Amino acid sequence: QVRLVESGGGLVQSGASLRLSCAPSSNTFRYYQTEWHRQGPGKQREWVATIAVDGTTTYADTVKGRFSISRDNAKNTVFLQMTSLASEDTAVYYCRGVNTRGVYWGRGTQVTVSS
Repeated sequence: QVRLVESGGGLVQSGASLRLSCAPSSNTFRYYQTEWHRQGPGKQREWVATIAVDGTTTYADTVKGRFSISRDNAKNTVFLQMTSLASEDTAVYYCRGVNTRGVYWGRGTQVTVSS
């Protein structure tokens, strides 16, 4: 079974940047629609961004203009570049991959933004 592994989280100050990574244990990400979701303390999990198989990207209004999702096919990795981080961005960030065989989630990486 495919496993997704997120990395890159950490503790940063308000205004800082972070880059999250998501890689599958097998297969190639270019055939996945890949998404980032997040769940803040006491909040429901929410969708953040998507990169489609054809490379089209979409973003939640709350992160548009600050976050950027991308895919490096050579590294078989999807990235979430986050800039101008604010305390409201504090959450566990999850990677979700979708292909014709199913839906796969990672275990998440913690991002904490201190004000």
